[in-house]
Amino acid sequence: MAQGPLSGLKVLEFAGLGPAPFCGMLLSDLGAEVVRIDRKGGDDGASDLVTGRGRRSVALDLKSPAAVEACLKLMEGADGLIEGFRPGVMERLGLGPDPALARNPRLVYGRMTGWGQTGPYAQAAGHDINYIAITGALAAIGTADKPTPPLNLVGDFGGGALYLAFGLLAGVIHAHQTGRGQVIDCAMSDGAASLMAMFYGFKAAGLWGEGRAANLLDGGAHFYDTYRCADGRWISIGAIEPRFYQLLLEKTGITDPQFQRQMDPAAWPQLRDKLAARFALKTRDDWCALLGGTDVCFAPVLDMDEAPAHPHNLARGTFVAVAGVTQPAPAPRFSATPGAIQGVPPKIGADNDQALTDWGFSAEAIAALRAEGAL
Repeated sequence: MAQGPLSGLKVLEFAGLGPAPFCGMLLSDLGAEVVRIDRKGGDDGASDLVTGRGRRSVALDLKSPAAVEACLKLMEGADGLIEGFRPGVMERLGLGPDPALARNPRLVYGRMTGWGQTGPYAQAAGHDINYIAITGALAAIGTADKPTPPLNLVGDFGGGALYLAFGLLAGVIHAHQTGRGQVIDCAMSDGAASLMAMFYGFKAAGLWGEGRAANLLDGGAHFYDTYRCADGRWISIGAIEPRFYQLLLEKTGITDPQFQRQMDPAAWPQLRDKLAARFALKTRDDWCALLGGTDVCFAPVLDMDEAPAHPHNLARGTFVAVAGVTQPAPAPRFSATPGAIQGVPPKIGADNDQALTDWGFSAEAIAALRAEGAL
């Protein structure tokens, strides 16, 4: 039995890219038993594919009727399912929600797409940058000159994988209470829009204007921004509250009375220039020694080589090394049922026999799949 609060939960994942595997990783890290259906003859897989960790791989030829039937049998024993294909692909394979729920009425069928199962964009290709572009999120992120994609964090992983995991678990709770499964239509564009809830509230209240680097939390305010230090490295400042802001002035030795105009947007550009000049006088390490761990709301801007070695991350075990690959540890933390990385990313088809056996296939049934070329 895997370790974590989701121990005993069985999830069938159809191999995909980006947010769907990340969702599978999140569930596995918290103890769910995740079996991934891979394409027979696909790449072997790589140990550094971090989002593929902690599940088992069964490689099937989904063009084979025997393989399709095997997938339906696996669905009979699953609590949840994850698929990330364009709308209609699973239906064409004979593995859509209708036959799945006919075989297992308690199944929670999670569908991950960029645009959702319906709407004029539903069949169009896209990527994270496109999905967040129609929500207002991308327009609000970047420099004054242009929007800038914030990695794949807002659409793929925040608006996609996390919402699918949340929806899948909510569906499982409902299924356990009622005996009825359902389909979860998780669109990254929907999730990204949901993440913007606070900012739409700000806009309605007249506290957020159009344009970038012009508002409180988008780099417009001098007290909520990043600054280059004497050594060319960067620090972050988020001293919003008056007492934190006053501590910032005290710690940096700033006595210029103009800085008392903290919440005057007209003063922000000039105050940013002055604050930039002050931070440029010392190295990042100097500022860490002076401001680190204080209520200034300060942190150094670390790259991916530096972050795992930061004292706070070390103390919390935020990063771990698995098979020589440094990667984030499971999150969040549970006091009674801590999660764990359940294993390295599997080779494609590495668990064909054992996973199928554990999910109720007889040795004869496995041999028949292999004889038909389905496995």
